Amino acid sequence: MPKLLTRLSLLLFTIPFSFAGNVEVLHYWTSGGEAAALDVLKAQMAEEGHQWKDFVIAGGGGGNAMAELQARVLKGKPPAAAQIKGLDIQRWARLGFLANLNQIANADQWDSKLPSVVSDVMKHNDQYVAVPVNVHRTNWLWVNKPLLDALNLKVPKTWEEFDAAAKVIQDAGYQVIAQGDQAWQHATLFEALALSIGGSDYYREAYVEHLFADIKSDTTEKVFERYYKLLNYMKLNEDTEWAQATDKVIEGKAAFQFMGDWAKGEFIKAGKKPNRDFMCVPVPGTANKFIFNIDSFAIFNLRNVEASEIEAQTALVENIMSEPFQRAFNQNKGSIPARTDMSMSSFDLCAQYSMSEFLISDENNDLVPSIAHGMATTSTVQQYFYEKIDELTHNPETPAVSAQQLAKAIRYGLYVLK
Repeated sequence: MPKLLTRLSLLLFTIPFSFAGNVEVLHYWTSGGEAAALDVLKAQMAEEGHQWKDFVIAGGGGGNAMAELQARVLKGKPPAAAQIKGLDIQRWARLGFLANLNQIANADQWDSKLPSVVSDVMKHNDQYVAVPVNVHRTNWLWVNKPLLDALNLKVPKTWEEFDAAAKVIQDAGYQVIAQGDQAWQHATLFEALALSIGGSDYYREAYVEHLFADIKSDTTEKVFERYYKLLNYMKLNEDTEWAQATDKVIEGKAAFQFMGDWAKGEFIKAGKKPNRDFMCVPVPGTANKFIFNIDSFAIFNLRNVEASEIEAQTALVENIMSEPFQRAFNQNKGSIPARTDMSMSSFDLCAQYSMSEFLISDENNDLVPSIAHGMATTSTVQQYFYEKIDELTHNPETPAVSAQQLAKAIRYGLYVLK
């Protein structure tokens, strides 16, 4: 009996490690706050004995990554998971490359924990094929509070108040808006202005449904009028990366940044606190309106691999949806949990505000998907949108001509898909 107990003890002790395997993941999180957030997931996987492996792409960049991913998948050697979102998830699922996660989802009751706007994106033909990490809001304005206090300014809630504050800031020798000179950053600002100037119905018709008349409308002209005015408050030749622009606001060199709530991760990493060192407020005109961007991992079918790799992939999915990860990750990343069944009491004021705005906008039909971040349209249309906004940023046309050119670019993107 003692020998039998000893053998059983040894067997039980070694079982977790016999199933420990490698899990290869494609992602793009490299900035300070993003990397710290991802470290949470890596640590959870390591605690279970699994070995995390980053999907390495020579030369970096999203385009290179997707090309390499496609080549790997076609060779039958996909990673366990890849950071893919929006309509591109559906494309991979239609081709039959993604795993059916319903067994895991049903066991953990995902449908009761995820709002439909999130779960719908994660499903294909009523099957979960991807797992959500968070919900980002893109229509945030980040404010250096000590700088505004020193200039006796209040946080602007309207564009008239913004322009008045901008003049005071400029006269005092500070930069008004910190903005990295990249197409996706300009597109992020533009979509926030589209929601602000046009409202939710216009935003959906123009940037989700892509109705030509709405895109080239007078409303779009007004969006460009505001966009071009804001360009006068920037110094695009000084910064490239969004995190560089965030640093300027953190350091008090600039007053504002228009950016998604991943920027908050940089403030937190720098030891800053909301309502003391910085403020998170909706872009003027977008209170109780929410442009969402959902980070997610598409889970690939793994064939002809060791059982330990399937076990590691399953553990990855379960860990991503776990409450400890959703809490720790989003506290580092600056976003809010994809799950709405969790208490927000341990989150900071910005996150609590974001969740409140998310729920209110969902109830009032003012929750809209981000075109700049791949939630509202295909990657092809998104790319044409990027290119045109970037072109008009550096070579502005009249608002009327700009609206017409944007409409043509989006329509061409739709034609290319056909």
